[in-house]
Amino acid sequence: MRLVTMSALAIGLAGLVPTPVTAQTYPSRTVTVIVPFPAGGSVDGVARILVQKLNETVGQHFIVENRAGGASGTVGANAVAKAAPDGYTLMVSASVHVINPFLYKTVPYDVVNDFTPVSLIADGPLIVSTTPSVPANNLKDLFALVRKDPQKYTFGTTSVGSASHLAIELLKSDAGLDTLVVAYKGTAPALTDLMSGQIHLLADPMLSSLPLAQAGKIKALGQTSLKRAAAAPEIPTVEESGVKGFHFVSWYGLWGPKNLPADISSKLQADVAKVLALPDVKQRLNTLGFDPIGVGGEQFATYIRDEMVKYEKIIRDAKIKVE
Repeated sequence: MRLVTMSALAIGLAGLVPTPVTAQTYPSRTVTVIVPFPAGGSVDGVARILVQKLNETVGQHFIVENRAGGASGTVGANAVAKAAPDGYTLMVSASVHVINPFLYKTVPYDVVNDFTPVSLIADGPLIVSTTPSVPANNLKDLFALVRKDPQKYTFGTTSVGSASHLAIELLKSDAGLDTLVVAYKGTAPALTDLMSGQIHLLADPMLSSLPLAQAGKIKALGQTSLKRAAAAPEIPTVEESGVKGFHFVSWYGLWGPKNLPADISSKLQADVAKVLALPDVKQRLNTLGFDPIGVGGEQFATYIRDEMVKYEKIIRDAKIKVE
């Protein structure tokens, strides 16, 4: 009788042991894709395009959760770092995720070791623009004006340590300029001051800058990628404007917590790659100024390491600090 009882108990306990998550059964419930920034921004836009198409192709399991707060997305990222590595909590974020450790004394996680890189989703250039009243129609002429009277010109950035900030500092360095950079608390005030002539140069994503440039409210002088974006083929690259080899893009990726099972990560990457290859997805991302990529974990991890080397040098050379 005791043997029967113990066997029954063992069977009952076995039922309480979680069944391992496998690619064959994943996803079988809701997958929360955390965006560590408010709704409406470029990261949120990329995430929602991706999630919508994953729901259409994989099944209605994916939702976006905006979890803003903390320093440049650290609250949302920390939630992902502490989540169970089962594929049901993921994160879409931007390059700022791996910039943060170089800006802040502490972040509550290790951006490399506490996350599993799943896929590099997309990247896109920033638009380098000036105010319409500046008598220069290309970067070469603007730089000549700045060199003649550096005290007369002020550059801007949407926030300290952002892609906007790093791009402007790299541009200053490569062009040999010594100019004040004013850090704003957001894109809107920076663009407002650019339009009014309070600042004279700004690097900003196409999502917010291109409509203003097309309306003549700012003057687009260059884009920071090595090739012209499909959304703005009329705007030359910074390299075409005389700064040889200049390349700086804003990029977006998909991460899971550390120790995400390899088969789950591979399935996610394959599903993301299929979605990004769809013509309508490519068109929607191109309209926002982004090019879909979709490479997998190992390539994404290598890309992250290379980008972090670049970011660390820019921040160190420009002595960027977050107060």
